[in-house]
Amino acid sequence: MNIHISEDAIEWFKNEMLADEGEFIRFYVRYGGSSPLHDSFSLGVSKEEPIEAGSMINIDNRTFFIEERDLWYFDGHDLHVGYNKELEEPLYEYKK
Repeated sequence: MNIHISEDAIEWFKNEMLADEGEFIRFYVRYGGSSPLHDSFSLGVSKEEPIEAGSMINIDNRTFFIEERDLWYFDGHDLHVGYNKELEEPLYEYKK
């Protein structure tokens, strides 16, 4: 399970979440909402340090990660984070 993040999405995290160099951004499973992979679950994002990272990537000295306990949600898919210019927010896609 890998994480891929577009340059536009990186800029969004820097500007909107104020993700400074050396900080951690976590993608996590939350109850509620919906996704192409699971009903009643969706992807959340927060700034926090990892406990037991199952997947991580460092881009522009910022670390993006998913905890080991949340990997079930991806069901063998990679997470691709793009940017929706119309909505001005990240776009999450799941690809095998």
